Amino acid sequence: MLVGSSSPGLTGQSYHGPVPPGHRRGVPVGSDVMSTAKWEYATVPLIIHATKQILDQWGEDGWELVQVVPGPDGTNLVAYLKRQKG
Repeated sequence: MLVGSSSPGLTGQSYHGPVPPGHRRGVPVGSDVMSTAKWEYATVPLIIHATKQILDQWGEDGWELVQVVPGPDGTNLVAYLKRQKG
């Protein structure tokens, strides 16, 4: 059981006692939950007949696809990408 979380074995009550050393309310210290990574972002218009090639090229350059949404005109797509700085 995570410290500070509910458990069905405790009839729906939460544990609110002292936090053990090395933990933050259910999250071990050093966990990636509070990451300090720095990111850069890019928006890329996608051409329907070349979507895979466009995304593959950006991926080779270290970019990760976050989301694809309709463009402002509603007909084209826009890809949102990110990569870690450094």
